[in-house]
Amino acid sequence: MALACYAPCDKYGAPSFLNEEISTGTSIMACVYRGGVIVGADSRTSSGAYISNRVSDKLTKITDNIYCCRSGSAADTQAVADIVAYHLAFQKAETGEEPNVATAAAVFQELCYTHREQLTAGIIVAGYDKIKGGQVYSIPLGGMCVERKCATGGSGSTYVYGYVDSNYRDDMTEEEVKKFVVNTIALAMHRDGSSGGVIRIALIDGNGPVRTEIFAADRIPQF
Repeated sequence: MALACYAPCDKYGAPSFLNEEISTGTSIMACVYRGGVIVGADSRTSSGAYISNRVSDKLTKITDNIYCCRSGSAADTQAVADIVAYHLAFQKAETGEEPNVATAAAVFQELCYTHREQLTAGIIVAGYDKIKGGQVYSIPLGGMCVERKCATGGSGSTYVYGYVDSNYRDDMTEEEVKKFVVNTIALAMHRDGSSGGVIRIALIDGNGPVRTEIFAADRIPQF
């Protein structure tokens, strides 16, 4: 006797989510603040209705002072980030200088635009360099690139546009911007079924190593 399948199934009776692409349907953001930039993300990775990883790290290091936040297909975004990191490491080896944030964003845009028909990748590039200080670049699906003071992305971003517009200031202190980012992602996680897990943030100011922090369940604001 065949087993009943209560979830959407394929022709063999197996749940269809087993064959769906692993996706970082997510909540990501990056902001310029007084002295640097901050990036933040939730940690849920899903395959359809199935949560495949509750604590994935969507903040990806590109160079010592440049990070990216990834949304869309996990495989696509990981591959693009690896390629950009390779190109920038090669540039640093040739010039002996740290790559600029704008250069990293341009390489991301080139890859995402050239392969826009094959990729499902929404990227936010953020970092700090000695030329322009803290910078944030948003590269949504299709490969457009826009420099922003504050950028959000992923499925959870649609729920928090109003909160971000009402509360963001580019002169916030480090503590103020941490609270703002954590609150924003917590709000998105509360509403978006594809966002969840823990909240990861990273502060980049060019003064030594990037500082990362994890907000687990007991530290995530409740609304």
